Amino acid sequence: MSKPVLRRLRWLKSTGLVLFALAAVLAALLPLTGAPGARADEDVARPPVATDPPPAPHHAAAPASAMVAAAAQLPRDGWTVVASDEETVGENGRAANVLDGNAATIWHSKWSGTATRLPHHITVDMHRTAVVSALVYLPRANSANGRIGQYTVHLSSDGTTWGAAVATGTLADDTTTKTLSFAPRGARFVRLTALTEAGNRGPWSSAAEINLLGDPGTAASVVDLPREGWTATASDQETASADNRAALALDGDPDTLWHSKWSGTPAPLPHHITIDMKSNQAVSALSYQPRRSGVNGRIGAYSIATSTDGTTFGAAVATGVWKDDDTVKGATFTRTVTARYVRLTATTEAGGRGPWSSAAELRLSGPAQPAAHGAWSALTGFPLVPVASAVLPNNKMLVWSAYGIDRFGGSNGYTQTAIWDLTTGTVSQRRVENTRHDMFCPGTAVLRDGRILVTGGSNAERASIYDPATDSWTSTTDMNTPRGYQAMTTLSTGDAFVLGGSWSGGEGNKGGEVWSAANGTWRTLSGVPATTTMTADPRGPYRADNHQWLHATSGGRVLHLGPSKQMNWISTTGNGTISAAGNRADSADAMNGNAVAYDIGKLLTLGGAPAYENTQATRRAYTVNLNGDGQPAAARTGDMAYARAFANSVVMPDGKVAVFGGQSYPMPFSDATSAMPPEIWDPATGTFTRMASMAVPRNYHSVANLLPDGRIFSGGGGLCGDCATNHADGAVFTPPYLLNADGTEKTRPVLTGGVPAQTTNGTKLAVTTDTAVASFVLVRAGAATHSTDNDQRRVPLTSRQTGTSAYEVDIPADPGVALPGTYMLFAMNAQGVPSRAKLLTIR
Repeated sequence: MSKPVLRRLRWLKSTGLVLFALAAVLAALLPLTGAPGARADEDVARPPVATDPPPAPHHAAAPASAMVAAAAQLPRDGWTVVASDEETVGENGRAANVLDGNAATIWHSKWSGTATRLPHHITVDMHRTAVVSALVYLPRANSANGRIGQYTVHLSSDGTTWGAAVATGTLADDTTTKTLSFAPRGARFVRLTALTEAGNRGPWSSAAEINLLGDPGTAASVVDLPREGWTATASDQETASADNRAALALDGDPDTLWHSKWSGTPAPLPHHITIDMKSNQAVSALSYQPRRSGVNGRIGAYSIATSTDGTTFGAAVATGVWKDDDTVKGATFTRTVTARYVRLTATTEAGGRGPWSSAAELRLSGPAQPAAHGAWSALTGFPLVPVASAVLPNNKMLVWSAYGIDRFGGSNGYTQTAIWDLTTGTVSQRRVENTRHDMFCPGTAVLRDGRILVTGGSNAERASIYDPATDSWTSTTDMNTPRGYQAMTTLSTGDAFVLGGSWSGGEGNKGGEVWSAANGTWRTLSGVPATTTMTADPRGPYRADNHQWLHATSGGRVLHLGPSKQMNWISTTGNGTISAAGNRADSADAMNGNAVAYDIGKLLTLGGAPAYENTQATRRAYTVNLNGDGQPAAARTGDMAYARAFANSVVMPDGKVAVFGGQSYPMPFSDATSAMPPEIWDPATGTFTRMASMAVPRNYHSVANLLPDGRIFSGGGGLCGDCATNHADGAVFTPPYLLNADGTEKTRPVLTGGVPAQTTNGTKLAVTTDTAVASFVLVRAGAATHSTDNDQRRVPLTSRQTGTSAYEVDIPADPGVALPGTYMLFAMNAQGVPSRAKLLTIR
């Protein structure tokens, strides 16, 4: 979008209230019969609403990469558009107006006479096949009527066959530009369907402008193809003055490279390099890593073609222009092709520095196999960026951002929240004001009765509680120490413990305190300073005491196991105590990594970096075992394939741990250096396996949660205001344990009875199933924010078969093992397939 258009959009947004008021006055002056002032489409005059304050500093300014969309806007020349209906009598509301570059003209569904009922749809025909990854929707600025609420997006190659929706969701009822993302795919037609009007003001839909984004270079639901035995040849290569052979683009070493001939008389552009996979394979994407040792030869404009015989190459399956930087690039093919040879042709040098081309590494990806790599759902759009999330005992998920749906700043005393109903798929939005708490950058804990305790953040001393039973928010007593970025966990006593948090409320002196479930008050633990729990971050306490990893154990004790390399035991009785528990094996500090309890007294820590940002993350993972004598035993396990900070980890019913997103070079608000494939760690082997790639990066301000059906939600990222890296969406990952080879769901066991809504530690449950099962397991419902979810844990249960498909299941007597709170109870068959969980609360 051009700068003049952007300035026009900002002016329209800033003057929206004035235009609104003028429209209301004019409507009142018009006669009532047969005039626009009488139509149902017109707004009802109402008092102006105060505008939100501008965001205050949170980090340094968002990096330049946050202001540039990962995918370029596709040129609209030659496009046409049609709609299910349009208004042409009462106003110029033709569908064509969404492509005219003028934000003041709109498409509007038919409203004169008898208004056409919802749903309405509008379809863009690009008249060519292109890889598309998002629809950008600009609501009208001169009226609220017709803003799209619930929506679906469909793609088609012929305008007739549409298939399943590639994106669904709910949009915020405001004038901000909305980016509706989906897995990149080749298509000619893109259809936006409006299911509801955002404010339920009437049966209308409208749009000022619609744009489409192209290939972000991150193909979804693909996996890297193994390169063993592959060879590479090039149109030319440098061998006289350097070893820059084509084969070096396949050697796995990013410090070696293929380079076009540059000594003597350089070979002119274009240059091409061809990969021979030695057999026909299904291929759908290519990734390109530029050289590390310099800038010369970075590929700019490119095309990719394929062949089965190495001689005849068909039409390009991907074209584009890569940015002039050192990040790994990608190209999604317009369709999956079966080929033996893949040829990358460079037609320009990215910086125009000379007639050169180079590549450090080239990889090819093919479609993921569901039974081995899992599968992703279509993206679900939210009316805010989900920065924090909590799974509720009523099969719903709570998410929230800050005072704004896409930005933070200040201490505004209210928070944008949303509830996602996992049964119906609907999303509802609410601005929470009554607690006078901006819950951005908070501590979170799932309490023993299933309520969610949220502390500090932008309003650093405040504490609020969400009760899913009544769908209500209330205040509890303010903390003694104001905090932001603090860590929290529910204790075995049912109380909640908080530590650290120097991002907000002043730097340093963020020792521990405990919230009483009995009376809602806070007790300072003078014997638990944060000093020995901090990393050596160069920013000092402001960063060094953030996002700590806490694991509650018996007797109200807590193991602090990171992100500092030193671990600590904490007692919360009386004034509290803290004592060293040894180092986490040979781990360095690992800020913005995380830890997850995958078995009783066993935890896995993953990734992180020596400092909060702008440093290299690690691929390392460690186990921490509390079941021996004395201090916890930490050991290095297998490495992840990708270095990750700002990632999220989730324990699954089978004891494996899935990790999503993150960056190899952590930088808030940026999508650069993103790890797109999730990985699953197997405790039996200590190794990680790559899963099907995500469609959208999930880095800073993203979340992940295990859902009661055994799938995993991954979403969010960004919250940087007028930037290009806000991700107000999420998707559900189906792990391999649920899928057959053809992608259909495996037959699951079913919990048919005997699971109460509430129980207590030490109880024996008489549980029935529809078929024989091998085991039962509890997984605690978690609350995630800023890569941390201290309350999730997996608890395998002892059980005995008492009859045909009847079992006695023991709830652990020790509340340090089965922490009070909301759990998902899964039955597992002998093949490791989980049932859909029944939710119960251990009180």
